[in-house]
Amino acid sequence: MEWTRENRYKRIEEVSQETLSSLKMKVESCQWRQTFHIQPPTGLLNDPNGFSYFNGEYHLFYQWFPLGPVHGLKYWYHTKSTDLVHWENVGVAIKPNKEFDSHGAYSGSGIVKDDKLYLMYTGNTRDENWVRKPYQAMAMLDKEGKITKYPTPVISEVPIGYTDHFRDPKVWELNGTYYAVIGAQRLDESGCVVLYESKDLLSWDFLGEVETDLKQFGYMWECPDYFELDDKGILLFSPQGLEPEGDRYHNIYQSGYLVGETLDIEQRRFTHKKFHELDRGFDFYAPQTMKAPDGRRLLVGWMGLPEIEYPTDENGWAHCLTIPRELQLKDDRLIQKPVAELTKSRKEKSGFAKTIHHDVQNELTGTHFELICELQDMSAASFGIEFRASAEEKTVLEYNKEENKIKLDRSLSGKSFGEEFGTSRSCLINGDVKKIQLFVDTSSVEIFINDGEEVFTSRIFPKPESDEIRFYVNGGHATVTVEKWDLI
Repeated sequence: MEWTRENRYKRIEEVSQETLSSLKMKVESCQWRQTFHIQPPTGLLNDPNGFSYFNGEYHLFYQWFPLGPVHGLKYWYHTKSTDLVHWENVGVAIKPNKEFDSHGAYSGSGIVKDDKLYLMYTGNTRDENWVRKPYQAMAMLDKEGKITKYPTPVISEVPIGYTDHFRDPKVWELNGTYYAVIGAQRLDESGCVVLYESKDLLSWDFLGEVETDLKQFGYMWECPDYFELDDKGILLFSPQGLEPEGDRYHNIYQSGYLVGETLDIEQRRFTHKKFHELDRGFDFYAPQTMKAPDGRRLLVGWMGLPEIEYPTDENGWAHCLTIPRELQLKDDRLIQKPVAELTKSRKEKSGFAKTIHHDVQNELTGTHFELICELQDMSAASFGIEFRASAEEKTVLEYNKEENKIKLDRSLSGKSFGEEFGTSRSCLINGDVKKIQLFVDTSSVEIFINDGEEVFTSRIFPKPESDEIRFYVNGGHATVTVEKWDLI
């Protein structure tokens, strides 16, 4: 299909059941469908939305264009779980069927009030000249699973001083008052976030721009998220338009955070330290967090990026979400750990413990697995893991002890894509690498270094038969303990 504007804005309700069934069969025949990640039934998935706990379940929504692997008319799709491991597809949650969201129900967040889950989102509209006008809208999910839209936008105008790139409200409550940060673009085309407050979630007052030290930092800040951990304030956002600096900012768009003092709401001032990327890999964007009932701060991200073609496009679908992660604060840096519930997915276990002397160890295989590798007594110049490997293919994670760097190389990972942004990602490590944890699915890998001090998230597209796992040591020896669990 040629993705004309008309096709991109066709509604799923206008498409025949036969067409939808044919598309679903095409998607399900794809060799790169995931096994334990949230993925779209058809079409394109992007930002996670409305991540929350309500009525005894975790609720997670995502941006969805049902009819193909392109950014078109966006719906909210709903999935839910009791344990963060097994997710049940509920179906379409928010349809773009009102005047204020006629061209897409864009990203937003969820908050519980009065036994309802309130879902605040950006309604996208276009006029006859294709000029954008955003609205901030509200929908409510009740305990019976029924979703009702508030009949009018809760924020109808973009404040003076900002362009119509104004979206992605993230809501929280403090001392009986509700606040929302919204991603914005100033008239000089620089990015920022603005702040609103409300007493009832339906009537909102503009407080102003959140003042930070980043006056000219990209041209748009998408998907902002403010929360507090250990009496510190944390602002997540996804800045667009950063130029590469050393090992940083090599993706088309970035996601990261600021840690500082708690947000001074009265002065709208956020005093913070420097910006850090959340993830060092190739495919991570638009993360959203929530507070779990036990107090943990949980994060899910979009495992993908805009404006890049992916190999699954030819099968009529694109993208997935990351596994849920717990955020903790350590030395003013966020660390990300796979949520403890994921151990429920572990099946058959294998592994070994041995000292490898300038050699390769390759007794394990797998295509869907969790792997924990612990390093002790390492005198070698470098240590690496090759996974989803064969004679022709491999994805390589290497720790260079001399440079104190971790490098992920997907130049031979299978079907190539996005190579204009490079085929490797690297970062410096604070101290020695002692632990590496991998979550490998059919077409992705999530890598946690030293219990989440650094994380690499990437899509990979190897052949099904590429299932070898190799461990290599160069220029010395390393004692390695490996535990692997199948996850199918």
